[in-house]
Amino acid sequence: MIHTSIDFSNTQIAFQTKSNKELRNSYMLFKAIGYNWLVQAGPKMVDLAFSMGLPIKGLIKKTVFHQFCGGENIQDCEKNIQLMHRFHVGTILDYSVEGEEHEDVFETTAQEIIQTILKAESNPAIPFSVFKVTGVARFELLAKLNAKEALSEQEQKEYNQVKHRINMICETAHKCQVRLFIDAEESWIQDAIDEIATEMMLKYNKERAIIYNTIQFYRQERLAFLKNSIEHAQRHNYFYGVKLVRGAYMEKEALRAKDLNYKNPIQPNKAASDLDYNAGLAYCIEHIDSVSLCAGTHNEESCKYLITLMQNASLNPNDQRVFFSQLFGMSDNLSYNLANAGYCVAKYLPYGPVKAVLPYLFRRAQENTSVQGQAGRELSLVQKELRRRNASKN
Repeated sequence: MIHTSIDFSNTQIAFQTKSNKELRNSYMLFKAIGYNWLVQAGPKMVDLAFSMGLPIKGLIKKTVFHQFCGGENIQDCEKNIQLMHRFHVGTILDYSVEGEEHEDVFETTAQEIIQTILKAESNPAIPFSVFKVTGVARFELLAKLNAKEALSEQEQKEYNQVKHRINMICETAHKCQVRLFIDAEESWIQDAIDEIATEMMLKYNKERAIIYNTIQFYRQERLAFLKNSIEHAQRHNYFYGVKLVRGAYMEKEALRAKDLNYKNPIQPNKAASDLDYNAGLAYCIEHIDSVSLCAGTHNEESCKYLITLMQNASLNPNDQRVFFSQLFGMSDNLSYNLANAGYCVAKYLPYGPVKAVLPYLFRRAQENTSVQGQAGRELSLVQKELRRRNASKN
């Protein structure tokens, strides 16, 4: 097998889907995201503008929404789906409405998730669907389950309805043979989510990995959880599907641990998180005969490490059991250069009404500020490509 090394600084490949105007808009946006005070004040400013009836939706839509989202509905996403597919990058349609608490909204969300699965059926441009359990279940109910507290009769009924929704989603994925991610969430509801994910895998992963759980490695002891989960799958004769990520709730986790006086579940430092993440990749590749893996990462070193692991295990770059994944609007230098070298890549493409996806958008902005150098890295790559294009005109 030929050992290939990928130049992740190749901006010509990274931004081949972007016009000059789009690149300039990205430059302005990442420049703004670089100002921490602006990102911190942003949610309050936007809430205030909406409450005052100011026409701010158009501005959001042209800037941060355009950068990180595919549109307000599935149809709006079609242009980006096709554009990415042209360059061998798949789409993961992500209905990003969150923080709701009502049964009718949960039902609507479940039906929308099913629509993403039907859209993905037999469509090589859309290799996965995804959902968050909190999109179809009340957060406090999951927290109660997680804490192993007894449910009231009404809560038990509510939970039965949650299980019914989730089973309906997973059954549709199995019937359509569409791989489905169950996203990870806060640690104090994650055990409940893990149990649901395991139950769905036991039911629907008998022939291949259809249902995937998600593991956040910025949490301690998740490497042990991964190993135990793979062992459980082998013992019970089902394929284990897993998406490995670093995580998205760090500040929230630390704050809650401090407030409630329990041990912070987050790793002591980034190095520990990176170490466990890469060990998780290695363990999955070692057990690739029973595991399907998606490496959800914006970390160049982890991408290089996984490439090396695949090469050492004599796996073809296009082996469908190993995917790389990044978020739409971020790390195009990883996504497009990996796809150009023949690896399986899919980008999360969030969509939903502008106002409803604001929590998602604010998280992306904060992530780009808090992840060391992320906004600066995006900015320097965009600058490099703009310079390259200007030079090639002269």
